[in-house]
Amino acid sequence: MNKTETLDALPEGIARAAQILGAQGLVAFPTETVYGLGGDARSDLAVARIFDAKARPRFNPLIVHVPDLNAARAFALFDAQAEAVAAAFWPGPLTLVLPLRVDAGLSPLVTADLDSVAIRVPAHPVAQALLRAFGGPLAAPSANPSGRVSPTRAAHVLEGLTGRIAAVLDGGACAVGVESTILGLLGAPALLRPGGVSLERLEALLGPLAMSGNPERPNAPGQLESHYAPAASVRLNAETANPGEVRLGFGAGVADLNLSPSADLIEAAANLFHMLREADHLAGQGGRISIAAIPENGLGRAINDRLRRAAAPRGLIHAG
Repeated sequence: MNKTETLDALPEGIARAAQILGAQGLVAFPTETVYGLGGDARSDLAVARIFDAKARPRFNPLIVHVPDLNAARAFALFDAQAEAVAAAFWPGPLTLVLPLRVDAGLSPLVTADLDSVAIRVPAHPVAQALLRAFGGPLAAPSANPSGRVSPTRAAHVLEGLTGRIAAVLDGGACAVGVESTILGLLGAPALLRPGGVSLERLEALLGPLAMSGNPERPNAPGQLESHYAPAASVRLNAETANPGEVRLGFGAGVADLNLSPSADLIEAAANLFHMLREADHLAGQGGRISIAAIPENGLGRAINDRLRRAAAPRGLIHAG
């Protein structure tokens, strides 16, 4: 593939990105959560290119991005409960897993041949402009090699995928910083992945939610046990750093990098993937990262979910 283009998030750049997508090419673009790797969700070739660029397992389904609820109804079946949830949280960092319409016209690679589809309406103005310029649904997992740290800046995308995708649309840093919450609505509502919409907000609308998800046969992204991983080994809930470790802090205390010196979970979520990358660079080959404890509430659930999966491949060590 030719060199990956970097496009400014201006009308000319958005028009060029839409042109590439129309030719079944791949374009990374910003959402409020992380950068997504977009391809035409109706095209087997475009979706196959996403899996190839990311080296992503084919059994792991993709999220379909559309500009509004009316567009989503063309691909998924919405009952009254789904309509109410969409009205409350879209556009925004919430993905719904819903029954797939028989006439949806999506590539079966998007849904991993399941009879359900993961779909969301992003709030980011650049994502909205691109979806409307393209005029169709975009399959868009995070724009990084599969299993590695997700990208929240255009430079992160280029670090992992340069030369493997046609272009990246540079819309600056992502505000939320962790992926969308995924809510299953195939029966009783179930939280499939914590993310940018907190469990508390969902339960205020829906009542208590069960946690669900199957890493062996996922029906939505983000359920694999090993995911979001830096190259360095990771130690969680560490009160202090051991000799030779790069310290990623939260709140007061000595640290090489700090997710939020004021212990603000919103700030920590926005900084998470960028600082994981920075800590990985500081640690170097064979290095180690120790991470301070993060509260298990609000956005803290999403942060801890990503950290546990990031640590999983190397035999997670808990301190405390």
